[in-house]
Amino acid sequence: MKHIPLSLKSPKALKAATGVMQAYGKTVALSIILAGQLSLCLPMQTFAQPQVLHLQKATDALSVRQLWVENKTAPTGIATQHPRLSWASSSGGQNVMQTAYEIRLATSQADVQKGKKLYWKTGKVNSGSSRHVLYEGPTLKSAEKYYWQVRIWDNQGHQSAWSQPASFLTGFLSKTDWKAQWIEPGYTEDPQLRPSPLMRKDFVLHKKIKSARAFITAHGLYEAFINGKKIGKGFLTPGWTSYNKRLQYQSYDVTNLIQGGKNAIGVRLGNGWYRGYLAWGDTHNIYGKTLGLLFQLEITYTDGSKSTILSDGSWKSTTGEIRYAEIYNGETIDHRMTQKGWMLPGYQDQDWTPVKTVRAGYDNLVTTENELVEKHETFRPLKVITTPKGEKVLDFGQNLVGWVVVHLKGNAGDTIKIFHAEVLDKAGNFYTTNLRKAKAEDQYILSGKGQETFEPHFTWHGFRYIKVEGIDGPLNPEDFTAVALYSNMAQTGHFSSSDSLINQLQHNIEWGLRGNFLDVPTDCPQRDERLGWTGDAEVFSRTASFLRGVNSFFDKWMRDVAADQLPSGSVPHVVPNVLGDGASGSAGWADVATIVPWNMYLAYGDKKILDVQYPSMKAWVDYISSVSQDHLWNTGNHFGDWLFYHPDDDNDGSAAVTDKYLIAQCFYAHSTQLLIKAARVLGKTNDEKTYTELLQKIKKAFQREYLTASGRLVSGTQTAYVLALNFDMLPENLRAQAAKRLVDNIHRYGDHITTGFLGTPFISHVLTRFGYSDVAYQLLLQKTYPSWLYPVKMGATTIWERWDGIKPDGSFENPGMNSFNHYAYGAIGDWMYRKMVGLDTYEDGVGYKHSKIQPYIGGGFSAADASLDTYFGRLSNSWKLSADQLTMEVEIPVNTTATVYVPTTDPSSVKLGGQILENINGQAPQILDAPGTGGKFVKLNLGSGHYSFTSTFAVPTKKTAAK
Repeated sequence: MKHIPLSLKSPKALKAATGVMQAYGKTVALSIILAGQLSLCLPMQTFAQPQVLHLQKATDALSVRQLWVENKTAPTGIATQHPRLSWASSSGGQNVMQTAYEIRLATSQADVQKGKKLYWKTGKVNSGSSRHVLYEGPTLKSAEKYYWQVRIWDNQGHQSAWSQPASFLTGFLSKTDWKAQWIEPGYTEDPQLRPSPLMRKDFVLHKKIKSARAFITAHGLYEAFINGKKIGKGFLTPGWTSYNKRLQYQSYDVTNLIQGGKNAIGVRLGNGWYRGYLAWGDTHNIYGKTLGLLFQLEITYTDGSKSTILSDGSWKSTTGEIRYAEIYNGETIDHRMTQKGWMLPGYQDQDWTPVKTVRAGYDNLVTTENELVEKHETFRPLKVITTPKGEKVLDFGQNLVGWVVVHLKGNAGDTIKIFHAEVLDKAGNFYTTNLRKAKAEDQYILSGKGQETFEPHFTWHGFRYIKVEGIDGPLNPEDFTAVALYSNMAQTGHFSSSDSLINQLQHNIEWGLRGNFLDVPTDCPQRDERLGWTGDAEVFSRTASFLRGVNSFFDKWMRDVAADQLPSGSVPHVVPNVLGDGASGSAGWADVATIVPWNMYLAYGDKKILDVQYPSMKAWVDYISSVSQDHLWNTGNHFGDWLFYHPDDDNDGSAAVTDKYLIAQCFYAHSTQLLIKAARVLGKTNDEKTYTELLQKIKKAFQREYLTASGRLVSGTQTAYVLALNFDMLPENLRAQAAKRLVDNIHRYGDHITTGFLGTPFISHVLTRFGYSDVAYQLLLQKTYPSWLYPVKMGATTIWERWDGIKPDGSFENPGMNSFNHYAYGAIGDWMYRKMVGLDTYEDGVGYKHSKIQPYIGGGFSAADASLDTYFGRLSNSWKLSADQLTMEVEIPVNTTATVYVPTTDPSSVKLGGQILENINGQAPQILDAPGTGGKFVKLNLGSGHYSFTSTFAVPTKKTAAK
């Protein structure tokens, strides 16, 4: 036994000791010593894992450590009278559940911390809710910053201290708050180059400033400055939405940029998605022909008075150093044309042209719902290369998305050109053919005035390599820095394993997300496309929800899916829709309308996205029904199992071509099933009944059309069996044989995967579900084409669009469609996190309120671990296998529960904290089979805390790893 003396001289200390005793229940023996000391007598094995026990004061043992408003940290632009407040807690104990909370809110940080001049306080509320608690206080004011704190109580008698204050800034809560006018450049534009406009305004302040808030949007892209300093950290603002229906504005606290006396506002505009060249051909000016600005600055003085600086006819306009900027083609910057000091007060702008005011209105304006695109990682060149053609090339070592910052020195008029590429060809030369018509070229013209720095503003590139022209002599790698750009979503998930190739695959999955989550989920970031393809986003959405906090990102984008949904209910191939109404309705692509909202609900426990998107979900299912015959969806054009493996010889009857209408019927059923689930969550009982009856008819139609009496599908492909099994299209008595047919197909292809975009996300899950985890591991570890590790072995640092973008001989696939940064096949990450390591959520406790921790051991791995930062705190599991000894470390967040499955080949060997299991929380552990692993699971129901398990796990003698 271990004796720990604790002082009992204060009620708090006694409370802390009581909490420790409650946490350890009957294992704690207690004796009181007269000198005011208490000794806790704990079994020695309790200390095998010190993190299990933290003896702290009551106020320290329970704490609130992170706060969110509308799923964001310290957001700006909150435009609802009832924002939702969330928080995560921590505790050193086990089985800790929140039982009550108290929130207080004020308009200053000092007031909220002192608990004075409170705008709102809840008092103690007896509730376990810690996610999406509605603000129910007095009416919020527009352009106001609020500060709030929360404290909680738990089921062990502890009360936390008040959290650190968090803040949120409201946007415009009414359209009538807008007073600014839309303004456009007043000069005559060069119709070919269309240089970026500059706009400016001087103003003078005569009072002491308390606060200043700026509200900005544009037709086109904008960068805004006050007194020469950039407003905010965002780039490519206001982002991309279905502009004619939803144009986002950004809200900024600019108090620190404003000064007493003279001030100046400067804004530069770019074509961007608004009127730039998009998609293919000569498509441009999709949303409008002229760039414009809407700018409103709200200033509050210390005496309580206010003033407003607006975009109006008093502003001036001209052009500057950005002579050309297009997303696909790049940017031309001529420093000889720089308007030096134009962002600063007192600049002489008498030669500038007055702007034009236009009536563009405010009806389509919405606040920013997602995180802005920001700068992130930077890279220095790893290699300076002279190619066989004599080109000067720099290798940054990572295929990334963003641009290169360049430091140059030379004569006035010297022109430096930078070209971007993802790969070199087999001879080692710079390769851009796969960019198609995208020039991806930045051109910099020097002023000759000493050291000069260049970087783009209104374009971006997907690249690992750059080719530099115009510099005499060798390149200095110190002059070049690559900067990664992507939406500023918090990283939430972490994964690693004992296999270095799998770790590189995980790296590639992560960088596939970073490179393609630039305000919308793009298919690829480098060629003349970069569109919000719905199918790509749909298949990757669950994986993305582990890696990053993507709920606000998808919430914003899914509103555009609904906005661009056709009156018929059909959903476009790309959103925002720049391809026209005819490009819509493909199975697996249009099903984004149902799949992404449900995946976000599962991952984050947020009913709001289901509520907001439900009409869109329903309209999509109803559309399918309207074009189906006898509940069979066998009409329309579909992409099918896009980019599936094409075998050289299909004479054996196992070709990988899957009937597109079979696929469509499976997704018809899946979307209907998700609509049923959403209706159940939202309490729409009539819809739940109606669509449940419809689902039965859809499945019967599938079985009539595509299934033989013996259980064979008309398409004998991996994708056909994967979708039929994953979406429960087959009668239960025929599912096991169908899974066997799937495995036989895999073996016929030499233990290789043959699925495309629609089959790949589900194949490993289906194999595990039906007892073939060993085969799932075979596919994961396969190193030859087609496989996930083939690109890794070929040097990939992101996920490829094709299984064989680069062939074994170094040649390339068809350059018409051969992106080397295309995240769809990265959906295998979902299986790695939810099955290999075993972090999942139950539907009775979505968002990891009730977690499922069930790892499947195999593949010759000796270790794997993953963690996920949830809205409750960190959920994690790691397992290590040494000889026949398995160690498993689990962390369960406060205010949640988990059902844990400990793998073992000898259930009697399982120990928790060094003790043989007898019962946990009054329940005897269950023993379940773990097919495909050669072992079993011991099932336990646990509350929050850290847990250390050991068990015997004898690896099967049969070799299961791929060749």
